[in-house]
Amino acid sequence: MKFSLFAHMERLDTTQNQAQLYQDFLELCTLADEGGMRAIWTGEHHGMEFTIAPNPFITIADVARHTNNVKLGTGTIVAPFWHPIRLAGEAAMTDLVTDGRLELGIARGAYSYEYERMSPGLDAWQAGQMMRESVPLIRQLWQGDCQHEGEFYQFPATTSAPKPLQSGGPPIWIAARDPNSHEFAVHNGFNVQVTPLWQGYDEIATLMERFNDACSSYNGARPKVMLLHHTYVGKDTHDVSRAAVELSRFYNYFGAWFQNKRPVSQGHIQPLTEQELSANKLMTPENMQRDLTMGTAAQVIDQIKRYEDLGYDEYSFWIDSGMSFERKKQSLRRFINEVMPAFS
Repeated sequence: MKFSLFAHMERLDTTQNQAQLYQDFLELCTLADEGGMRAIWTGEHHGMEFTIAPNPFITIADVARHTNNVKLGTGTIVAPFWHPIRLAGEAAMTDLVTDGRLELGIARGAYSYEYERMSPGLDAWQAGQMMRESVPLIRQLWQGDCQHEGEFYQFPATTSAPKPLQSGGPPIWIAARDPNSHEFAVHNGFNVQVTPLWQGYDEIATLMERFNDACSSYNGARPKVMLLHHTYVGKDTHDVSRAAVELSRFYNYFGAWFQNKRPVSQGHIQPLTEQELSANKLMTPENMQRDLTMGTAAQVIDQIKRYEDLGYDEYSFWIDSGMSFERKKQSLRRFINEVMPAFS
């Protein structure tokens, strides 16, 4: 089992200084690098202070200056927001800048809020179709003289300029949930990243079953599969209970952004009332503690060993949580010092 960190800047209110938030983000990345994690993942989002990440390539190029060993991944690029020629070129340039440490995670996107602003009229189904057309073109553009006439993209023979440093280009990961997405990724030789969110162990097992089914119908080499999950390692049971309350609030806001029904001003969604938070029985603190990867170090070790037994190759510690920087840092430090050694 390999381990990685998944992180963004989170701005909860206008009193927080964005420059300081970025320095906090860099400190978490440095801790992950020095602690022996395999990779750091950071994604793409637009117009949302809930998740500040307008261009992961820029972030990754800077994180490379502050780290030495970790791979640096996009978790994830939103494919329909990028023309494949642009995506291939910027990924290749980032691979050069980072001395061959880039890994390219790609998804269709999730937030209607972003679709409305970045590509009006786009929905999740069409976004998925655009991703399936564009992503195989990336490797062809890296190889050179790729010509394409498709439903969404048409262009004459084109070569990525520059070409990536890594032979064959950076590894490509596809965010997959439904069986067709797993099959698309595996049959194209892409790695798979799954995110069960708050839905617990049964969903984690189901996603692995879908990956295994896709692999069984493919004659090529088995790609890698990564589990991305919200994680908290507490110093004691009281600390874990506090984290469950914080993650419950985070997921309530996550759901509100996803539903795209509340007013947004200055990049902040209209605050949820305490009555609204308590009325959501799906995302209670008790459910968070049951279904997320959280607990004392010993409890988290037991949870991740179950994921390892299912066959996951990598576990990614999703640290975005609405918690203070200090609480995030202490949880990550406990994960590195007390959990990861159990998997050496």
